[in-house]
Amino acid sequence: MVLSSSSDADTVMDAVDFVLQNFTEMNKLWVRMQHQGPGGVREKREKERSELQDLVGKNLHVLSQIEGVDLEMYKETVLPRVLEQVVNCKDDLAQYYLMDCIIQVFPDEYHLQTLETLLGACPQLQPTVDVKTVLSRLMDRLSNYAASSTDVLPEFLQVEAFSKLSNAIGKVIEAQLDMPAVGAITLYVSLLTFTLRVHPDRLDHVDQVLGACVKKLSNIPKLEDSRAMKQVVALLSAPLEKYNDIVTALTLSNYPRVMDHLDIGTNKLMAMVIIQSIMKNNSCISTADKVEVLFELIKGLIKDIDGADVDELDEEDFKEEQNSVARLIHMLYNDEPEEMLKIICIVRKHTMVGGPKRLPFTVSSLVFSALRLLRQLQGQEGDIVGEEASMTPNKIFQLLTQIIESLSAVPSPELALRLYLQCAEAANGCDIEHVAYEFFTQAFLLYEEEIADSKAQVTAIHLIIGTLQRMNVFGVENRDTLTHKATGYSARLLKKADQCRAVYACSHLFWVDDQDGIKDGERVLLCLKRALRIANAAQQMANVARGSGGPVSLFVEILNKYIYFFEKGNKQITSSAIQGLIELINTEMQSDSTNPDSVADAFLASTLRYIQFQKQKGGVMGEKFESIKL
Repeated sequence: MVLSSSSDADTVMDAVDFVLQNFTEMNKLWVRMQHQGPGGVREKREKERSELQDLVGKNLHVLSQIEGVDLEMYKETVLPRVLEQVVNCKDDLAQYYLMDCIIQVFPDEYHLQTLETLLGACPQLQPTVDVKTVLSRLMDRLSNYAASSTDVLPEFLQVEAFSKLSNAIGKVIEAQLDMPAVGAITLYVSLLTFTLRVHPDRLDHVDQVLGACVKKLSNIPKLEDSRAMKQVVALLSAPLEKYNDIVTALTLSNYPRVMDHLDIGTNKLMAMVIIQSIMKNNSCISTADKVEVLFELIKGLIKDIDGADVDELDEEDFKEEQNSVARLIHMLYNDEPEEMLKIICIVRKHTMVGGPKRLPFTVSSLVFSALRLLRQLQGQEGDIVGEEASMTPNKIFQLLTQIIESLSAVPSPELALRLYLQCAEAANGCDIEHVAYEFFTQAFLLYEEEIADSKAQVTAIHLIIGTLQRMNVFGVENRDTLTHKATGYSARLLKKADQCRAVYACSHLFWVDDQDGIKDGERVLLCLKRALRIANAAQQMANVARGSGGPVSLFVEILNKYIYFFEKGNKQITSSAIQGLIELINTEMQSDSTNPDSVADAFLASTLRYIQFQKQKGGVMGEKFESIKL
């Protein structure tokens, strides 16, 4: 109904009264029809009632279109009379439909300015009315209205929209004692969405909503409704999605309290969401306090929660979870060494209770975080890292030892050995000989007492040799002790081929290019000759066992070591020795007892081409190779 601009207030009022009266009578008829007629005509009656429902709603639509119905008239006349009819009709279907119509047909601005009146009717509705959906739609409309223009935001503050919505939700939940948990939590999700869109800077509002949810959940012995659980996850996810920063969420005191009400599986799911948010946004958690809160949030991933059995977990899911925790540890960083040490200690406190299946994932990350801290210290002024300082490299090395020792409960000796060697290299960089020696000692003890698998022994001994080769911190006595142990272990490996390769690898321990004091040509030659004897023994054993050729490629590998040290200027390695070795290899390959070996043939051919290349290149090196006959 549209009135001309010349219509006076009385005419407008008459039109409003007429439509309101029509609305009231039609609504009463609509409600009465529910209870009329025998059961046999119920289907026909329901169809008629549905048609009348549309007419009832159209009355409200007409009211919203009458020219002259301004905010004042809506506030003083239209809304109170419509709500009076809604509350008094006592019909749950009618109440839900009419409340939804009011929200949909009248302007957002009117809802905002009459929010208290509209919300006041909600607790008076029948207990069976789906009030949560009504309120959720109202909050969605207001959220969209706020997002439409920044000019309207002051209006929300002026009318204290959040406070009124929060109070109304509380009253509705109190009035509807039978409201299921999912209904209440859905209301809090809508309220949180509203405040995140309208007042994103008001973290106190966000925390207040979370706190109200905690209060509701505390009255529920155990939250078993999967729909309610999904709503709790939605509640916890909303701040992460809005702020794209877990650091903001960590300031919310009620956030971890809400997570405590999740079941084991959902708790872990939410913990993964938090970690993924940190990874996605490259968030840096840089204070010990925030790290403490963060690890409380993700405790479902880092330790067994009561009732959880880690053995029953899917192996792939478990690995993904633990790898996520390990990646998270690398994201924790602070430029201040003192604060970084606090962070490492907090992470250690939480992860050390993870149990034998989790420790191998987290200990490595923790060790490398401590090693990064060590590099920080090395970059500081001398007075900071001096022995009188509150934090020194020695103290960090003590912490590293304690962290790695925790792997003894797993046990995981191969991993522990690798980490000890990493720490030994770090001690080498800090020029602390006794600490580096102690780490090597621990690595050797693990090798002797814990590593029994032959393949693992081969890997371990090569790691030891490679690390020891790079060390320059040791004096003559300590280095001799360690190299002697390494060569001894190499010669005692199970398979001859493994022995041979480990022994010739030890030759590099006695000749290091960038260390003038470690160039012992005689001991290099002894290692290579020992490797040759082992290779020869392997060849003979193969001939006896199979009546055919053995590992000829071992001789070619040793030949390459001879050439390497020959080029480096080791006077103990002569061209005649190389010549003799080439002839030995050719003899072995031409032997009737040797099976053709295409790999060894190609390897030897490549090696001989290299010697030929050096001869053709000329110069000093060419002269050295000239006497070798191919």
